[in-house]
Amino acid sequence: MVSACTSASTSACSSFSRRLAARTVAAAALVLASGMPAALLPAWGQDGSAANVPAGGAGGMGKTPAAVSVLSIVEHPSLDALRDGLHDELKDAGYQDGKSLHWAYQSAQGNQGTAVQIARKFVGDRPDVIVPIATPAAQAVVSATHQIPVVYNAITDPVAAQIVKSMAPSGTNVTGVSDKLVADRQVAFIKRVVPDVKRVGIIYSPAEANSVSTSREMKMALEKQGISLVEVSAPRSVDVGQAAQRLVGKVDVIYTGNDNNVISAYESVIRVANAAKIPLICADRSSVQRGATGAMAIDYYRMGRQTGRMVLRILNGEKPGDIASETSDRLDITLNLDAARRQGATLSPELKAEASEIFGKP
Repeated sequence: MVSACTSASTSACSSFSRRLAARTVAAAALVLASGMPAALLPAWGQDGSAANVPAGGAGGMGKTPAAVSVLSIVEHPSLDALRDGLHDELKDAGYQDGKSLHWAYQSAQGNQGTAVQIARKFVGDRPDVIVPIATPAAQAVVSATHQIPVVYNAITDPVAAQIVKSMAPSGTNVTGVSDKLVADRQVAFIKRVVPDVKRVGIIYSPAEANSVSTSREMKMALEKQGISLVEVSAPRSVDVGQAAQRLVGKVDVIYTGNDNNVISAYESVIRVANAAKIPLICADRSSVQRGATGAMAIDYYRMGRQTGRMVLRILNGEKPGDIASETSDRLDITLNLDAARRQGATLSPELKAEASEIFGKP
């Protein structure tokens, strides 16, 4: 075969060689994992595509091998459930780890600099799709590539975060699923838990666009109901407990949105709420299970499955720029009866009857 590098620049030649080598190594790994004959090892063409892979996948394994790379800004139960839902959706569609699916997952452990490094590594690996979980991860990925399809997830306001210009098809390499919640519905739920609420406290991360947006929207929604919002900032996870403590004596309810900084240190908020007997309302199921009184929340596992369906559309040939961004397709009421007792909340029989899931003893 005549190399494409003969008429290209040195840098382009180097890039092509790295890509060709990476795909050859990936194909070899599939051979070893599946036990197919070496003669069926794909021969990669000059554009990096498989030149001799038969329809239906390498070696007739049923699926054309796909590479999906997932970058999460931090690990906590909600984002982990999202990742698992995505993975399960791909598996149920016939993609098997080590055979028809190369699955790469890394967490930035809450560090934006680390997220940037991982994003650059993933771009260098040239997977079929990159899935960044949460705003800082998505910002790192979309800054690193304008070619590889990107399916973002767990971003409250992808427009404010400058991931997409609108929720309509972007015409770029980016689409995804937002976990945006309607603030008016969150306020209505808070009033059902604490009917006489006058002051709501919120802990937010000033450097995270999602968190700032949620705080702003909650303030407007609360003011329409004659309720004031008390805001305290927590720039780092280690600041979350002290921020919660500053709300004691000033609020009737503590509300936490989909702020990954806060959720990663949620036990410190729960301890303050329990000690001060302040009902803790959140925006995700996992935080209720951990010790919040309740939530009208997204099921992040189901949202991961929703993201997986979008990834499958891209693997099947659709362009990400032709796919509109989506929001979560369902909200559920989740309650924790033990937490409600510890935090001084009395939950009505009607609210309990509407709950999709209840933790704790009756």
